[in-house]
Amino acid sequence: MHTEPHSGDVRHHKPKHLAEKFEGVVGIVMVAAIVLLAIGLIYGIMTTGSTEPKWMQ
Repeated sequence: MHTEPHSGDVRHHKPKHLAEKFEGVVGIVMVAAIVLLAIGLIYGIMTTGSTEPKWMQ
């Protein structure tokens, strides 16, 4: 027998699936990837002598 009274609102802990764990991280990873690509693009534009592509020269 249990000594504590039960009200009927017992919520059991449901383990998260692997996809649910990474669901919140996907947005952060996408933002980080966009920032890294933007930094790479700006660095590439700054270090090149001309803005004209090599195949057009």
